[in-house]
Amino acid sequence: MNTDIQKLIGEATTYDKKQILEVKRPKSWLKSVSAFANGEGGTLIFGISDDDQIVGLADAKGDAERISEEVKSKLDPAPAVNLELKEADGKALVLLHVYPGQETPYYYIGDKQRIAFVRIGNESVTADRVQLKTLVLKGSGRTYDSLPSNYRFEDMAFSKLKSVHYKRLQRSFEDNEFVSWGIIDENGKLTNAGALLADESPVRQSRIFCTHWNGLDMTSGLGEAIDDVELEGCVIGQLQDAVSFVRNNSRKKWWKENDYREELPDYPERAVTEAIANAIIHRDYMQMGSEIHIDMYDNRLEIYSPGGMLDGRLIQQLNPLTVPSKRRNPLLADFFSRLGLMERRGSGMKKIINTYRRYEHLSDYHAPEFTSNASEFHVTLWNLNYEGSDNNIASNNAFQGAEFIKEPVEFTKEFIKEPVEFTKEFIKASRQIYKLISTNPKVSTVQMADSMGLSARQVLKYLKRLQEIGKIARVGGRKMGEWKIIDEEYEGFFDRI
Repeated sequence: MNTDIQKLIGEATTYDKKQILEVKRPKSWLKSVSAFANGEGGTLIFGISDDDQIVGLADAKGDAERISEEVKSKLDPAPAVNLELKEADGKALVLLHVYPGQETPYYYIGDKQRIAFVRIGNESVTADRVQLKTLVLKGSGRTYDSLPSNYRFEDMAFSKLKSVHYKRLQRSFEDNEFVSWGIIDENGKLTNAGALLADESPVRQSRIFCTHWNGLDMTSGLGEAIDDVELEGCVIGQLQDAVSFVRNNSRKKWWKENDYREELPDYPERAVTEAIANAIIHRDYMQMGSEIHIDMYDNRLEIYSPGGMLDGRLIQQLNPLTVPSKRRNPLLADFFSRLGLMERRGSGMKKIINTYRRYEHLSDYHAPEFTSNASEFHVTLWNLNYEGSDNNIASNNAFQGAEFIKEPVEFTKEFIKEPVEFTKEFIKASRQIYKLISTNPKVSTVQMADSMGLSARQVLKYLKRLQEIGKIARVGGRKMGEWKIIDEEYEGFFDRI
């Protein structure tokens, strides 16, 4: 095996080093073997100092034999490895190549201990409870979303999935597709993926918390949150509602050209959609009590999702344009892919970056940022209109001399003269009404009031205003008719993506 030592040293996550073979402290290096086998594999080099200098081994051949014996006796199960003797700068080295294992977790069983390790960045750390569960699933060839849930399929409704399926694919969702899509398993049991796609999803940790903060951080002292909402239910509906929340809490600049109107949004909707879709698809649903958070500040939008990179690498140490996608929830990824909500090959970060590159001519332009650790993934999208100054438009023919006007998005513009409290409450009520109509177009006012925790009179007031401004319509009579959403910003979401 021809190994480039200097190139290997640059691969922090898949490389570790030891100056000598510590015979009396085998755990000091066997933990890396366990971590590599439990992850994407890697190489442990003996004869390299802490400052990456090649120092060599006095008895490389003898050390290789001891390494082989220790791996076989102190790891359970024994991972697939390959030992390579190599000379570099006239000095002898031993390279222990560890292959990614299929029978995870791989435990270190020395010193009266039984511990599994995982790789996080350039460290081998003890697997926590959630990581250990993930390794057990991986070793059994299963993923969280494919496991049978604790809920019954016959107790669930899937009207949102069926509606979006028809809009996107122009055909009805057939009953036999519940099996082929993995919503129920071969025994007819509802899977975790199915529970996440149900209209009233019972998976509590699948919620999304959205908050629009007043200022640059949560503790700026400028008052309470401007708007907030807790999204639950079908994850496809959550995607739509989360993007709508960002749009309703954004502003945009616009100017008139000769025959059309040009707009500059705070956040490109394509980038927002990709970031939220990736958070839903790739998050770790085994982290109980930890939900996706979307926090909007004056200058940025932050999206937090539970679960770091599946292979333990840190995204801030990688090129997000080239990093390969590792799917933590492949069934969910397939659902979103089939419906055209994301690409199966996982190019979300690339799309986000490329969408923002259209605005590189802005003088205060900031590219999207991605950071992760063992249990979290963060995306930061920067507000293109922050500070609202024309000075942040660079000299560019497409923008030169344009007159900019800053305004709220159309949805909130209708009520800009109303008291702030009413505007906020109306938007919240509108979200709930849209969700109820999407789930059941025949929903009654009394049912809406019961679900929203409001009086029927207040709901009627909201319904009347939505009808007056052309956001919803009643089709048919009062008793036999149904509601229809005609808000293009909301209903056109799936057409735009």
